[in-house]
Amino acid sequence: MWVPRPIMDRQVDSLPKEVKFCKKCVMSNQRPRIVFDKEGVCNACRYAETKKKSINWEARKKQFIELCNKHRSKDGSYDVIVPCSGGKDSSTIAHRLKHEYNMHPLCVTFSPPVYSEIGWQNLRRFINAGFDHYLVSPSGILNRALTKLGFILLGDHNEIFDHGQMGAPFRVALDRNVKIVMYGENGEAEYGGSVDDADKPGRDWRDFEKCYFSNSVDNLVKIGLEDGYIKKEDINARSLDIFMLPPIEELKKGEVEMHWFGYYHNWTPQENYYHAAEHTGFQANPEGRTIGTYSKYAQLDDRTDSFLYYMMFIKFGFGRATSDAAHEIRDGHIQRDEAVALVRRYDGEFPHKDFQIFLDYLSIAEDEFWQIVDRFRLPHIWEKKNGEWKLKHQVS
Repeated sequence: MWVPRPIMDRQVDSLPKEVKFCKKCVMSNQRPRIVFDKEGVCNACRYAETKKKSINWEARKKQFIELCNKHRSKDGSYDVIVPCSGGKDSSTIAHRLKHEYNMHPLCVTFSPPVYSEIGWQNLRRFINAGFDHYLVSPSGILNRALTKLGFILLGDHNEIFDHGQMGAPFRVALDRNVKIVMYGENGEAEYGGSVDDADKPGRDWRDFEKCYFSNSVDNLVKIGLEDGYIKKEDINARSLDIFMLPPIEELKKGEVEMHWFGYYHNWTPQENYYHAAEHTGFQANPEGRTIGTYSKYAQLDDRTDSFLYYMMFIKFGFGRATSDAAHEIRDGHIQRDEAVALVRRYDGEFPHKDFQIFLDYLSIAEDEFWQIVDRFRLPHIWEKKNGEWKLKHQVS
């Protein structure tokens, strides 16, 4: 049985109570930290306009070459860490670093909760294409418990995975004395959020910690011990290091920096797909589109991943199709009317196929799942009609 506690996701407290949709894309103002201007356009669309009109990409590329020249090893030792799932984006970054910029990347994967067959195959294809790789896998007992707590308390079972995913590459960087960790895009700028670092090649350590580690692992563990999800014997003094960012002072002492590849290169997910398919053997979803959206090539590695987007739909009233369609409007791949139709058709689609896998991984019953889900429905987003939950507002 799960133990009811107050919801810990403070993002829901700051959402505007009047739901609006961007005039250019299909994103809602319920996305945390997104800002709409007086013309009703979101800051992600404005950033996309900046990318097209104001950024000198040739100058940015020269900056990138200078960065690589500064850190490139002369003896073939690792000189850049690439957080890499084997997906289209990270595979493209690693391949371009190695073959276009003559760098020597070490790729690091933090293991997802339940690997999908296509995700594991893509990772192996990537490695077999000529890349050195670390797979970081946390204790299954502890990872399951913390994943369950993330779902119950935050409506985000991937919270602990995100901590590991963002922290592990920097631990490897310190261990291997590598100075650069190369992430993909600045998600806050690309998808809508804080634009404080939109014009920076990376994020300040304090900002990075605040953005990705604001929910304390120690607090989750404390609650887990109190409510019986975690046993004392499952934790020792260093068990949680794998889920945490190394101390900032250690990172500064080691002169480790994080950079966004997308700061130096115009970031286009669809082009990354084509590049990875051609050069690292990446394959799209063999079953066709991914549940909850219309695309077939993004975030394929985890069988539980669709529940992250389903809960995003529950908490904020928009799902994976909205996120995909909004970015493709900004990239010029589809028009807004087409995007609206796609969102209306696929957003919030329930991932029935992986439902039992999700329940089994978290050790919860189906009725408990729906009890937890319904706690996260906000009254300005949802209403119940004839016994069924309905969105109050939909994009048009």
